[in-house]
Amino acid sequence: MEITEFVEALDREGQLLAATAEEAGTDAKVATCPGWQVGDLVRHTGMVHRWATAFVAEGHTSYQRDGGLPDLDGDELQAWFRAGHRRLVDTLADASPDVRCWSFMPAPSPLAFWARRQAHETTVHRVDAESALGGEPTPVATDFALDGIDELLRGFHVRAKSKVRTEEPRVLRVRATDVDADAVWTVRLSPQPLVSDRDAGGDADCELAGPAARLYLSLWNRLPFPSVTGDASLAELWREKSAVTWG
Repeated sequence: MEITEFVEALDREGQLLAATAEEAGTDAKVATCPGWQVGDLVRHTGMVHRWATAFVAEGHTSYQRDGGLPDLDGDELQAWFRAGHRRLVDTLADASPDVRCWSFMPAPSPLAFWARRQAHETTVHRVDAESALGGEPTPVATDFALDGIDELLRGFHVRAKSKVRTEEPRVLRVRATDVDADAVWTVRLSPQPLVSDRDAGGDADCELAGPAARLYLSLWNRLPFPSVTGDASLAELWREKSAVTWG
């Protein structure tokens, strides 16, 4: 996907998140994030938007702490969120392609990293907001979902911070069933950070399969896995250890 496509997704998803949060109300419980209310979700996502904006807009080349959560609620919180989201979208859309700043996963450029990361960050939290209303979430486009699976398996969880590990080597396969045969990942687990390849080589101890959009949200622990075959304990391991936490 191109940078412009990620920025368009970020724009769309942020507006949908804001509209959903206003409909649900800040006191509504977020079913996909136990212990959170919609207000917590809006504060968190708005904080992340401002944190990301600062790297691109100010050119920070090393890690910077976030600005913390605002003491706002109701209409003031919603206005704060919308303003921060708009500034992030505009910053990414207007940035020079060769902007230099800190990022934390491999990407073709820092701008590509931040556009991609914030598009997926906002999409997952939009789904969280919709969970406060009940029902099925707004569908995620297949190509975008495939990219999000790739970011998670070959970006987040190959880092030393990932806790998805096993004492003995095991192999987990992830397969999107609604696209061509190339939409398969082989994830090798061990006591070390996992190794993930975009291929279907060799045998697997467990396979997680289903439509790309559902797999995407399942791997982010927002939906049950559509299909689990083989050793289901590896699916449970993912559920227990794969959460990406802030800070």
